[in-house]
Formats: sequence, C-alpha cells, structure tokens
Amino acid sequence: MPSPQVHDTPHPFPPMSDRRLCLGLFQRRECVVPTWRGLLVFVAVVGTVAVLFVRNVYQFLAVNEPAPGGALVIEGWASDFAMDAAIVEFHRHPYAAFLVTGGPIEKGAVFSQFHTYAEWGEATLEKLGVAPDQVHAVPAPEVDKDRTYASALALKAWLEQHHLPTDRVNVLSMGSHARRSRYLFQRAFGPGTHIGITALEDPGWTQKPWWTTSAGVRSVLNELMAFTYARFFFSPERG
Repeated sequence: MPSPQVHDTPHPFPPMSDRRLCLGLFQRRECVVPTWRGLLVFVAVVGTVAVLFVRNVYQFLAVNEPAPGGALVIEGWASDFAMDAAIVEFHRHPYAAFLVTGGPIEKGAVFSQFHTYAEWGEATLEKLGVAPDQVHAVPAPEVDKDRTYASALALKAWLEQHHLPTDRVNVLSMGSHARRSRYLFQRAFGPGTHIGITALEDPGWTQKPWWTTSAGVRSVLNELMAFTYARFFFSPERG
C-alpha cells in the first residue's frame, strides 16, 4: 500500500542563503508595525507631552528662588522696568553691594559714552534715583560665547578684590533667561556660594501665553536651546 504523500507547508521566508540580496549587502528582516490602536496610543502620548511642555516650559525657565542678602546683582542688558524692580529690591532688604554686570555692547556703542552693558545699567539706575556711591558697574571682558559665565567670573573677582562676602549672591534676570543665569553664576562661584535668582517678567508679552506672541516664542525657544547647551555641553575649560 503506497504511503500517503506529505505536502510541506512553505516557510514564510526563504532560507538565509536565498534571503541575501545584492552580493550579501542586504537581507530581509521581519518587521513589527503598530496597529491602529497602537498608533492612537502613540499620538495621545506624544500630544499630552507636547501640551505639558508648551504650558510649563516658561515656568521652568523663569525660575524664582531669591536669596536676599549679600550682593544684589542685575544684568545690565535688562529692561528699564527691571531696573525699577531692582531698586525696589535693593531698598527692601539689606545688601552689602548693588552691582550691575554685563560685557561689551555689540551694537551702537560708537554713538554712546557707554561701552558695556554694566556701565549702561549703572547709569540707568542712577537716572532712576540710585546714589552713585550705592551702585557699581562690573564690566565683563569681550568673549565669543558664554557671556553670562564671563560676567559671573568678573563679578566674583570684583567681590574678592573689594573684600566683600561671596557666600550669597542674589541675581535679577529677565524672564526665561533666569534659569541659565543661575546655573552659570553657580558654576562660576562654586558650591560655597548660594546663588538666588529672580525672574523679572516682561509686561510686553508675559501677560499672554508665550506661544501667542512672536517675542514670547523667540525668548522661550532661544533660552531653552541656550540652557540645554549650558547644562549639558558647556565646559569652563573649553570656554
């Protein structure tokens, strides 16, 4: 009695030797793709993360953790309303010094008697009523990058030169620049100094969600990229 024929079920993939293509430069692989349910879950997760990012990134960058006392510092490029806020802060708490930082003015210095933002900020504060002997400009040298860090180093050297305490520094910065300022000032001064930070909001656009104004978009996205660089790629040894 003849044995029944057995029909082999073809394998979904040919043997390895047959799967190599173009002289062995390519080969077939099994690929897993999401179902429509998986795509919906993925879109929902990405959308949720995006919404949370958009709604909270400004608050993350515009950090407020002041530390009154010691030296009060305002960055000289800040707006006039920020200078007004600095004066209020100076009279609110006892400070050992009131200082303005900043490097060379990149544009317009040839038409002005001021060559650095520190000098410009000092003059602005004096025009607003601060006595000349109460505020001091601390200019930073010209650098190609990391200007905030260079300003912090110049400030540290000035405090040490004038025999003023460096254990507490309270920095006033503009909005979304605040977190980067605090981080770079802390890197410059070291762990022995408590760096306080206050983010002064620009009333021109911070009364609205940042993504609804061109100024807000520029400020937040530029500072997010700058802080990411400072946090993960900046090295004092490289400048």
